[in-house]
Amino acid sequence: MAARPYRFLRRTLAVGCLLAAAALSANRPAASPAGRTDAAQPAVLRMLQLNLCNSGRAGCYTGRAMARAAEVISIEAPDLVTLNEICAGDLSALHGVFQSVHHGRRVVAAFQAAGDRPSGDDTRCRNGQRFGIGLLTHVRTPATPSTVYAGTHPTQDLADPEERAWLCVDVDGALLACTTHLSATGYGVALTQCDHLLDTILPTIARNTGYRPTVLGGDLNLRAGHEPDVRSCTPPGHQRVDDGRLQHVTATTDITLCCRSLVPMHGTTDHSGLLVTLAIDRSRPGRRPA
Repeated sequence: MAARPYRFLRRTLAVGCLLAAAALSANRPAASPAGRTDAAQPAVLRMLQLNLCNSGRAGCYTGRAMARAAEVISIEAPDLVTLNEICAGDLSALHGVFQSVHHGRRVVAAFQAAGDRPSGDDTRCRNGQRFGIGLLTHVRTPATPSTVYAGTHPTQDLADPEERAWLCVDVDGALLACTTHLSATGYGVALTQCDHLLDTILPTIARNTGYRPTVLGGDLNLRAGHEPDVRSCTPPGHQRVDDGRLQHVTATTDITLCCRSLVPMHGTTDHSGLLVTLAIDRSRPGRRPA
């Protein structure tokens, strides 16, 4: 029973922090009370990035990451979860947990398998399920199908049979939520994949379907302050936070990121959880494609 007061306190502090940050970063005169509308208020969401190392094949596999992930989702109740290194069945299992903390809302779950170059099929977990990346969120418009965009990166490390993928979900037409897991065997390849995703793929989606504020969470296998530097693939003005290592959340300029915290995974995987609070400010223009 102690988890619920803790979760409420964490959410309250996060929202307060984020709204203060949003007010400071806007750097414009405040609207008069008569001119304010609910639409002008930032939508506050909490986002959780997890790399579960759950293929059963990697050295970081413990068999305990799923149980810890379910526990973290139950305690933190994020609005958006981006998942790396999972099996297809893991997404189904976590869907139920996510639904339980967002009772009454329609939950959207999306999965994209990594390719397997030798077979031309999907990469497989040790249990035979498809291996890849996933995303969980909830939407306000249950009658409207959610659009999913996904694919594999055009540049891959030819020394690695796993072909890295990307995945995005349109959330209520108000947010494009994305995840990816970039190359771990070639840092130059990871940088090229990052550049292409942020500078080509996501702007192409915006041009073809209409612009939405966009957030990307994932294990980019790149660090800030190292060579190659992850900051070199972050578009001008975009915000970015990280876990001090390889996991990052980056967002267009109309999203304020704050209240970043690391969630202990207690040795069940080789990555901490990365929890970030964000506010979508539709009154502030983002970096739209040319």
